Amino acid sequence: MFEQIFKHLQDRTASKLCQSKVGPSLHLHQRIWSVALFLSLAGGLVAAQVPTTAQLQRPRRAASTPVTPEIAGSSTAEREEVSEGDVIRVDTQLITVPVVVRDQEGRPVAGLTASAFELYEDNRPQRVTTFATSDAPFEVALLLDTSGSTRAEIALIRRAAEAFVESLRPRDRVAILSFTTTDTRAQRLATVAVQSYLTDDHDALYKALQNIGASNGTPYYDALELVVKDIFRDPPTPELRGRRALVALTDGVDSSSLSGFASVHAHFLEAGLLTYFVQVDTQDYVEDRLLLDCQDDHTLRLSKPQLERYRRNFDPGADRADYADFCQLGSFERLGINRSLYKLAREEMGQLAQETGGRTFEVTNLEAARSAFAEVATEIGRQYSLGYYSSNHTGDGFRQIRVEVRGLIGAQVTAREGYSTVQTSPGSVN
Repeated sequence: MFEQIFKHLQDRTASKLCQSKVGPSLHLHQRIWSVALFLSLAGGLVAAQVPTTAQLQRPRRAASTPVTPEIAGSSTAEREEVSEGDVIRVDTQLITVPVVVRDQEGRPVAGLTASAFELYEDNRPQRVTTFATSDAPFEVALLLDTSGSTRAEIALIRRAAEAFVESLRPRDRVAILSFTTTDTRAQRLATVAVQSYLTDDHDALYKALQNIGASNGTPYYDALELVVKDIFRDPPTPELRGRRALVALTDGVDSSSLSGFASVHAHFLEAGLLTYFVQVDTQDYVEDRLLLDCQDDHTLRLSKPQLERYRRNFDPGADRADYADFCQLGSFERLGINRSLYKLAREEMGQLAQETGGRTFEVTNLEAARSAFAEVATEIGRQYSLGYYSSNHTGDGFRQIRVEVRGLIGAQVTAREGYSTVQTSPGSVN
């Protein structure tokens, strides 16, 4: 290209010299002009094709710009976030960590600032970039199990739930779910009823609690799925990131769901929901009635989904027909199956609570459940939310999170356990 431009300039200069028949002096000036014009044009083309220093710099990563801790809801907090269980492209997303701090006596600690926290990922210190104090509002899905032995104590359940709602702060919002029985032409089905969607109107919540009734089954897993897919279907606002929770009064023994624990577990971790379980001990009540004759009106039977869950988890080599008919099972078989299902339910609730940063409370009766509800309400009001961008830009797999508190001897810290990552090439979509 440069050669073509130079030849063109020479031809034009020679043509003008011949036409004007000027002397050697003017001829020399024309040659000087042509060379100057060539150098000017050539220099402009080179500048247009050579990248500047700024263009050569690599794009900044999200974590490369120092950010001081701030209240959730600012521009930093509005970047895309990741919840536990998500598989993400590293170094691009905000990781939120709900945290509850308790003193040596187990009481929630309030009034801490961002500088009090030390956050580690795979034992590497991380910079806390977003911080929400315990004053930020909370959203709670309250699930009330009204099946089994609790059927005769609906009034106690209502009073315990009312006390829980009363214990929350004015800006906290609550949704209420319970189990109910739906009559169809073929049979009576236990289903999940949303008595109230999220609201901070306490009068509306008290009214919704009057609508809860008894159920002839426990679609527990279906209820948890509904919490994720319906109650919390919309992404949280920046103010509410890491400040959503399920609070469930239940024994955790499912009898009729189409969903299973594996699906529930994955969806809860993906949504970043804390889970609190107030575990009512109904095992003795149920076992007394399992041993009755199937013709007795007061007998309780293990459902087909329960029998299949037992076979799948505890006796996978057995034929399905071996567990097809509850009434054909002997007394010891009935007790063994029931105790295994209760043990499994406790393990599942404990696992979900631990991995999401929540807790479980074992209660022997519904009067004790009221105290547990009060403790949950207090803890929710004392929770912190930390956010950070990982300094680890390589490697796939699970990354463990650890949170410590400076200057508080014997502090007990509860936080999410970690998240999963995957490395992708630039421009790809996860």
